Amino acid sequence: MRAIFLAALVVAALPLTGTDARAAPWCAHYGTGSGTNCGFYTIEQCRAALSGVGRGFCAPNFLETSKDSRRHNPRD
Repeated sequence: MRAIFLAALVVAALPLTGTDARAAPWCAHYGTGSGTNCGFYTIEQCRAALSGVGRGFCAPNFLETSKDSRRHNPRD
């Protein structure tokens, strides 16, 4: 009975964790037919992921809708 109570308490507390559910602002496109990964929060992360592959490019994630300044390349 105590285990059920503790499990219910944990499940009830999950919405209070404050996770960030927004889409990541950068996508790595790995080349023709190789796939895409839109899990990068900085362009530097995206470029680092591509550096080991030897091809591809980084582009803004069209699903990320916030007007956050991290989306823009500071060199532009």
